[in-house]
Amino acid sequence: MIDLKDVSYSYSGIKALSHIDLHISKGEAVVLMGPNGSGKSTLLKIINGIAVPDSGVYRFNGEEITQKKLQDTKFSKLFHQKIGFVFQNSEVQLFCPDVFDEIAFGPRQMGMSETQVQQRVDDCLELLSIQDLKHRQPYHLSGGEKRKVAIACVLALNPEVLTLDEPMNGLDPRTQRWLVEFLVRLNRAGKTLISSMHNLEMVQEISRRAVLFDENHTIVADCPTRDLLEDMDLLKKVNLVDEYYHKHDGSGHSHFHIHSSPFHED
Repeated sequence: MIDLKDVSYSYSGIKALSHIDLHISKGEAVVLMGPNGSGKSTLLKIINGIAVPDSGVYRFNGEEITQKKLQDTKFSKLFHQKIGFVFQNSEVQLFCPDVFDEIAFGPRQMGMSETQVQQRVDDCLELLSIQDLKHRQPYHLSGGEKRKVAIACVLALNPEVLTLDEPMNGLDPRTQRWLVEFLVRLNRAGKTLISSMHNLEMVQEISRRAVLFDENHTIVADCPTRDLLEDMDLLKKVNLVDEYYHKHDGSGHSHFHIHSSPFHED
């Protein structure tokens, strides 16, 4: 479904991705891991057609995605209907007067009738159990409510692929748990999931496969999530965990401290 071959990308001459080869099949649940600035968010933007590689090839469902094709309105609409992106900061996705119009925006842009739009909105409100937010103003919502609305906006188009950039950031523990269980249900229902995450405690719950980036903006591991989490030497090497030495009753032992995002709430 998603195929990248020798993809590189830079921002104003600053390297963000270097020679990336990655294949993701339909129905997979994949997590992108790595230190801040390693290229995870950039890769998600390329997968979603928000950025175009400087070099290399990106194919979605066998078709190469290029700047020229994305500038074609018909092609762009079809492409963005198949793949949805939940940004790290939900507020950048919310700009309408109320939640109903937020969720309705995508279907309306795709030319659906108001009857279809109403059904899509109602289905998403029910799916995420946010019916009571229907007429609320987005900027008055809590962080967790904004995240749910942002997800509803993406799901209103019923995409084949759902991509999420640090979806647990800024959420309280109860909302994090709800989101983990929700993403698992979506994947079991057939959605392809691609998430970037720092939270090592949760990555195994929402993914079966982990792709690890290092500070050189390249992939250094692509394996079952469980196998990666057991490779402490590699996780330390890419600066995802620290090893601290403590003494208790005169004896020493080591334990690992997990580097979470500074926005993550425990």
